[in-house]
Amino acid sequence: MHNCGSDVADWRHAAADAGFGFGWKVVNRMPERAAYSTFQRIADRSWAQHGAGVQQLERNLRRVRPELSYDELRQLSRAGMRSYFRYWCDAFRLPSWSHERIVNSVRVEGEEHLIAAKAAGKGAVLPLAHSGNWDHGGAWLALTHGRLVTVAERLKPESVYRKFLAYRNALGIEILPLGEPVIVRDLLRALQENAFVPLLADRDLSHNGVEVTLFGEVTKIPPGPAVLALISGSPLLPASLHYEGEKLVIRIHSPIPLPATGTRADKVAALSQAYIDVIATGIAAHPEDWHMMQPLWLSDLAPRKISP
Repeated sequence: MHNCGSDVADWRHAAADAGFGFGWKVVNRMPERAAYSTFQRIADRSWAQHGAGVQQLERNLRRVRPELSYDELRQLSRAGMRSYFRYWCDAFRLPSWSHERIVNSVRVEGEEHLIAAKAAGKGAVLPLAHSGNWDHGGAWLALTHGRLVTVAERLKPESVYRKFLAYRNALGIEILPLGEPVIVRDLLRALQENAFVPLLADRDLSHNGVEVTLFGEVTKIPPGPAVLALISGSPLLPASLHYEGEKLVIRIHSPIPLPATGTRADKVAALSQAYIDVIATGIAAHPEDWHMMQPLWLSDLAPRKISP
């Protein structure tokens, strides 16, 4: 029997593959001003359509800035969409940037924490939010402070995932696919070898997250950063990223002390809440650069009851 569902999935995968291929080949070659202005127009058009992704972004931003009027929230989500599409334009153009440009287009606060971690010889775990451009931040970190190993969701189709893998590898970022059974072992080995391990940590993709309170509501985040820090003894350095004009700003926060007492589960819960509290300060300061267009809080993830 002919499987229409399979045909649709194949078509979507082919479209995604073609779209990313177009981005890396064509956007990369466009004049810079034209590329960014084009992506800004696409962002404005997407925002004006007010589809599901923009509506979810606004629901998320409402938690961060509950005092805003509807019109103010709409303007914040417009800035958010422009930031999100700037990330994509950056992503398509970064492979052609020189090492000097990658480094010089970043401003760093708290770099002394990275230097101290490297000197101590155990690397560091850096939990961060989906804010600014983490690929650019990772490339800066790899170029200025040495080896970097992180985790990424395995995208579909496989051809798109391989394009992302090649792109990030070219920036000096080593990628381990999310869900691999030996991933914790490999990350611990990287820390033992004095590598940095930045991890996107504001959204749980594994369904094994730890409950925390974020902006007054319960959500789940990955336990990985806390688990790795506890096992390895490596410092836990939350990082915040945002755009400031043409620069990416990276703030490396002070190390979070590891709990001395309690069960492993208690320690993971305490550390997870501690680092998400720090990350939240960065989101609150620059909510327009937080690219969270998926349901995040448990109240948004819970199945909605249908009235009889």
